[in-house]
Amino acid sequence: MHYVIHCLDHAGAVAKRLEHYEAHKAYLGAAAMKTVISGPLMADDETTMIGSCFVVEAGSLADVEAFNQADPFNKAGLWATISIRPFLKRVDNRT
Repeated sequence: MHYVIHCLDHAGAVAKRLEHYEAHKAYLGAAAMKTVISGPLMADDETTMIGSCFVVEAGSLADVEAFNQADPFNKAGLWATISIRPFLKRVDNRT
């Protein structure tokens, strides 16, 4: 099953995000969970990072919640809100 993880940062948290970026990137690279796609959410200025969005493939919601809880961004308290939902992929136009 696919899951969407949608996280919004606390206001003014760009410095904290950058401080923990390398650990976050290493965590994603070493994780057993398959990340289908991920990246930062952007403010309307299309420059300022304000959150994170992931589509992951996992066996259960509990696995995704554990994956998210262990993320260095989460451990650092970067995210003000976290939403995790099952996702039924119907169209994928990537080649």
